[in-house]
Amino acid sequence: MEESAKPGLRICEGDCAVLKRDEVFKAVLVLRRRKVIFEKQWFYLDNAIGHIYGTTFEVSSGGSLQPKKKMEETTTETKEAGTDNRNIIDDGKSQKLTHDDIKALKDKGIKGQEIVQQLIENSTTFRGKTEFAQDKYIKKKKKKYEAVITIVKPSTRILSTMYYAREPGKINHLRYDTLAQMLTLGNIRAGNKMIVMETCAGLVLGAIMERMGGYGSVIQMYPGGGPVRAATSCFGFPESFFNTLYEFPLSKVDSLVSGTFSSETLPSEPEYNVPVEEESNGSLDEKQTLIQETEEESSTEAVMESNETEEQETMDLAAEDTEYKESKEKGNKENIREKQRKQQERRRKLVETAALLEEKNADGLIVASRFHPTPLLLSLLEFVAPSRPFVVYCQYKEPLLECYTKLREKGGVINLKLSETWLRNYQVLPDRSHPKLMMSGGGGYLLSGITVTVEKVQSDASSLEAQKIEEPTSKKRKLQELHC
Repeated sequence: MEESAKPGLRICEGDCAVLKRDEVFKAVLVLRRRKVIFEKQWFYLDNAIGHIYGTTFEVSSGGSLQPKKKMEETTTETKEAGTDNRNIIDDGKSQKLTHDDIKALKDKGIKGQEIVQQLIENSTTFRGKTEFAQDKYIKKKKKKYEAVITIVKPSTRILSTMYYAREPGKINHLRYDTLAQMLTLGNIRAGNKMIVMETCAGLVLGAIMERMGGYGSVIQMYPGGGPVRAATSCFGFPESFFNTLYEFPLSKVDSLVSGTFSSETLPSEPEYNVPVEEESNGSLDEKQTLIQETEEESSTEAVMESNETEEQETMDLAAEDTEYKESKEKGNKENIREKQRKQQERRRKLVETAALLEEKNADGLIVASRFHPTPLLLSLLEFVAPSRPFVVYCQYKEPLLECYTKLREKGGVINLKLSETWLRNYQVLPDRSHPKLMMSGGGGYLLSGITVTVEKVQSDASSLEAQKIEEPTSKKRKLQELHC
């Protein structure tokens, strides 16, 4: 099976991968000879390269990873168990192995599974516990002493779970089930033309790009100087996915709507930095030449008192200085050209994005921002085609209630819904399935709806009113003709 696996299913150097241990995740870049710290364990990912995603590894001595072999259940797990735990007293004296003994076992290089086995054998209360309590004890000790990690391929669910558990503030406390609802309500699919405004470190953007599969176009609206895509880079998308990604600053939306948009006023790196750098480089060069002239004068005075070998050494140093000066000037010119090329490329891309927005035929709008949603939604709905869905996420419901009221007053939308998803995790085990004690308090709120054309509705209403006014007069005329 492993020999016939596709290259995309294997771990390669430079890939973005996710480390998993129980319910803890961490996104890393797979590189050789790079130290990784995860759950108080340090190791290198060199040995993981070439294996299939989903492989479980053990951390051995020296930080190297070794694939974990499947082993049969130990005999201690199948031994007799007690009927209840009422006579077991947790006084801390049931374990014969001390902390120093366990540390000595680790220093000898004994694996975590063997340490767990010895802990079970040296426990005086283990055999008196119930079967469920024994399983719980073994699971707890394995989690503490077994250095086992699994390397999985990043996906929307894994990354959203990771961010929500580790850094929920960076994604505005967007829970993974709420993100799934956004993708469903927004009708995200391949070939769409989507507009995205989010400040969730690029997680929502990455989820949309993954669902679209590199087909269609995604326009990201961003505040400030540039978009933030920390989570998007963790997906490990190929270069073709980013060819369909466009970006546009929020500060230029009003000018685009009013028709005063110009590419000359786009936010970019200031061009006046270039002559300043040239002037500064020139002044540095002049200083260098002055220093060289003073050094040459001092060297000529020294040469009068020195021999021919010293004169040759000063000549070599002067030649090295001129070569360094020329290479530095050449490098500065190349940096300036590279900056200018990037500026032109960015301007061209932004002009293309403006042309896409001016078509006003986007297939959907997704907003998940820390800013107030009302002005954002009202301005960006101008670029969405009729009969298309839009979804707005907010951590609190009050801003969405205000947005709901504004949309009802303005019109142009139907099927407005303000919803909240409720999530509860369950433990599913034989004879002990129940809801978990710890659960999420809330995953945010969603406002969804569908755009419609306002002008057609008004014209139809006016024609109906005109027909109602004209109908009685026509009927009266017909009645008069019949009586005559």
